[in-house]
Amino acid sequence: MGGPDRTGQLIWIAPTLATLAVVLTGIDHAQPWRDELATWSAASRSPGELVRLAGTIDAATSPYYLFMHAWVAVFGDSVTALRLPAALAMAATAGLTALLGQRLLGARAGLLAGLLLAVLPGTSRYGQEARPYALATLLAVLATLLLVEATARPRWTRWAGYAAAVAALGLTHLVALTLLAAHAVAVLASRRTGPPNRPLRWALALLPTVLLLTPLVLLAREQRSRQLGWVATARPDDLAALAGGVAQSGVVGGVLVGLAALGAARLGRRALLPGLAVLLPVLLLFAAGLVVPLWVPRYLVFVVPFGCLLAGAALATVPLPPALAVVALTGLLGLPDQAALRRTHEWPRSATVDYRGAARIVADGQRPGDAVVYSPRQSWLFLDLGLAYHLGDRRPRDVLATEDQAHRGDLWAAECARPAGCLAGAERVWLVVAGRRDDPLAAVAGPKGDALRADYTVVRVWPRPGLTVALLTR
Repeated sequence: MGGPDRTGQLIWIAPTLATLAVVLTGIDHAQPWRDELATWSAASRSPGELVRLAGTIDAATSPYYLFMHAWVAVFGDSVTALRLPAALAMAATAGLTALLGQRLLGARAGLLAGLLLAVLPGTSRYGQEARPYALATLLAVLATLLLVEATARPRWTRWAGYAAAVAALGLTHLVALTLLAAHAVAVLASRRTGPPNRPLRWALALLPTVLLLTPLVLLAREQRSRQLGWVATARPDDLAALAGGVAQSGVVGGVLVGLAALGAARLGRRALLPGLAVLLPVLLLFAAGLVVPLWVPRYLVFVVPFGCLLAGAALATVPLPPALAVVALTGLLGLPDQAALRRTHEWPRSATVDYRGAARIVADGQRPGDAVVYSPRQSWLFLDLGLAYHLGDRRPRDVLATEDQAHRGDLWAAECARPAGCLAGAERVWLVVAGRRDDPLAAVAGPKGDALRADYTVVRVWPRPGLTVALLTR
């Protein structure tokens, strides 16, 4: 028994350590982008303020925010601390992918699948992001592994573990529950080789998830127009771009799809569970996205390990050295994207917003009594959160803010209805506007712009990627 146990350990240890080494490399190089700033803003609030936020926006992400609130309270809010849960989750995902592959397809296929997952640029991208996608990917693989164990050796403890994993998956990422469609087909197909009551046991295991998540789903549905107002309905060519989106590299995504197709052809019926775990979530989200704006490629990151399982099965048909060479070549093909995502997390990368650079400009030039104004305020760019994260208490007075995000229960602060009056007494104003602007004052719309143009002149302008900083004096 000692030999098989050691082999099993090696199968999960190598992918876990490889993934951990990859995702920890340069984890703090790219500055937090706007979605991570939203995570930081939410995690910095009290539990009561998080409940208020969930009633306004981001209800579906509120369990993750609560987890991050506890994490930040212990480990702080540095870039590395914010991203470490995702890094650990991705490393664990690679190990579990290897174990699931061993269970379904054999030891070599599992090992290669885990190592392939480790070298994908998408693994680094979402393993270095303070968002719930890496945790959801971990729970998707864990739930599937527990389902395989529960159907093979039915015990109430295994079904209870599966029930807990599915509930945690839904709390982390509602869209990831589309994976249950693949689980349902796999359970129905397993009746031929096992007890006929497996579908009933599976359905009973889902009851805690239904009871726990129904209120969250209803609340998130009410917020859909505000939460996803920026998303367009799905188009047929979106499917073709999906592999490159989740892999964060068109070339690597193409290699993964090609290997997965070969693996599925080789496996036959054994490809049922991993194959459907890729196809059904994609098709369900795409079908929903044709009707309502819901198609966001990163929502499907959790299917990538199952694609790696199929690819691992294809690689397992050749001796181990050339198979490892293919894994290494895939990693080499993704090196340019690996380097790029450590410079910025924006997608497309041309949309980078240099919050850190803007904060450095303000920090170097500000004086006591300075004020700061943002334009636009109600924007997904979160210009105010970007400066708040990098400057903390050292940022100038937000002269137009009448109610901050936490008290308002929102991701955006409320601004003064009469900007001219609120600006009274501010001799110097730092103006932060979206985009590269030669004349930043002209870019400010409405009464806020009128008040600034009436009473202030531009002293200096600093263009930065994605935004412009200007110093105004009365």
